[in-house]
Amino acid sequence: MFCCLRNCFDGIGFTATQIPKKEPNPITLDTTHMGHEVVIVKNGLRVCGRGGALTNAPLAQSKSYFEVKIQQGGIWAIGLGTKSTDLTTAIGGNDSESWALNSDGILRHNQQELHKIQNPVEEGDIVGVSYDHIELNFYINGKSLEAPIIGIKGTIYPVLYVDDGAILDLILDNFAHPPPMGFEKIMLEQSLL
Repeated sequence: MFCCLRNCFDGIGFTATQIPKKEPNPITLDTTHMGHEVVIVKNGLRVCGRGGALTNAPLAQSKSYFEVKIQQGGIWAIGLGTKSTDLTTAIGGNDSESWALNSDGILRHNQQELHKIQNPVEEGDIVGVSYDHIELNFYINGKSLEAPIIGIKGTIYPVLYVDDGAILDLILDNFAHPPPMGFEKIMLEQSLL
């Protein structure tokens, strides 16, 4: 367990080159809406430990997109949830308040299997997520899973779940893959006015 937390803090997958400073994105993982065994580091963009964490901003605009890099394998889930979702578990879609792609390749909602993907997601892969208040779609390394989830209601937030040494990095801009046509990074509600 200690090695996994050390990897979380040490920043595996990063090189020693200097990265120019830029204004930090005000959207991060929310330390007030996370499981009690979750650790959030790297300016609020990396999650490790055990449980889930929501972002501090809902998906307010009509077409939102974000990405998540699988920094280290383990048990994980990536998706959307309300503030009422269970953040003590590492299984996304385990309740009626979350919709998620899980590390076992299953898209879940309310403990039901909605779709199973053919090729496993591996360490180093980028999972893209698009949401337009009608459909939730997932992408693996820029390729759509072609398995939309519909019927999502309420105020929705990106949510990341981890366990068993998994480390996930939330990517909110400078995407590895271009967003689908018309989709853009998550914006704060006041930015939309």
